[in-house]
Amino acid sequence: MKKITKELVDEFYKLLSPCRVCPRACEVDRLKGEIGNCKAGLEVEVSSYHQHFGEEPPLVGRHGSGTIFLTHCNLHCVYCQNYDISQLGQGRKTTLEELWQMMLDLQDLGCHNINFVTPTPWVPQIVRALSIAQEHGLTAPIVYNCGGYESVETLKLLDGIVDIYMPDIKYADNSHAEKYSHAPHYWDVVRPALREMYRQVGDLIVQNGIAKQGLLIRHLVLPHNIAGSKQCFEFISNELSQNTAVNVMAQYYPTFKAHQYPDIDRRITTQEYRQALDELRNVGLDSGFKQTIDTIFRIIVPEWTDDLKDTP
Repeated sequence: MKKITKELVDEFYKLLSPCRVCPRACEVDRLKGEIGNCKAGLEVEVSSYHQHFGEEPPLVGRHGSGTIFLTHCNLHCVYCQNYDISQLGQGRKTTLEELWQMMLDLQDLGCHNINFVTPTPWVPQIVRALSIAQEHGLTAPIVYNCGGYESVETLKLLDGIVDIYMPDIKYADNSHAEKYSHAPHYWDVVRPALREMYRQVGDLIVQNGIAKQGLLIRHLVLPHNIAGSKQCFEFISNELSQNTAVNVMAQYYPTFKAHQYPDIDRRITTQEYRQALDELRNVGLDSGFKQTIDTIFRIIVPEWTDDLKDTP
């Protein structure tokens, strides 16, 4: 992580008034406490922080990923599994001093990285806290764990600060994104965002089983191919890299408001998931993750494939 200067922090804070931190560009004045579409104001809200062992194996290692779950989200997925945090605002207001101390606490526990979950609404505040944490000895890699609905302007400012980008690629169809995540133009937004992330950090680098830098993309398979898996994988292969690490996730289940939408009011089938894996292989994306499901009623077990070897 490069040295974060006061001048750089000031550039981030300019994004808050009028707010254009994310692609929605609500243009509210968050420096004055105004609330935009994501319901985030000026003071950071955190739901929890802890050593997390449920992430991808190269993030977890032996000592876990130092995960900080931030409250609120600029996506409004009707099936969000963390809806109490992202949609209902479960969390507490947190000072920047408390935030940077969380980072140092997690590093002291031996966590292999500091993993910000849903950082998008809070990027300026996170960067300011990171600048202070740097002064107090923070050296762990920074993970930006997001929904892919990102502003390229904001991402460019993050160049050299984020070590590992871990975005979702949720949909290849704008109408589906609008219907199920209330995210206008998602497909048009996520592609340039992922290109910028890849430009900054490149393919995932794993040393001694631990991720150090790079791009790791998550894709959640949805019923009836609503996620457009094939188109998502073709974009990644053709416009990013065939070495991109992609986690094809099978754990979708209808929660929150999903029961109001008949097309997604069920788990995916084994066939739907296997079809997604076939499409992944067909475009040459052999590096990364897969999950195995014998039936939709059994526990889903993440599995790191042997195709992504340690990179020197």
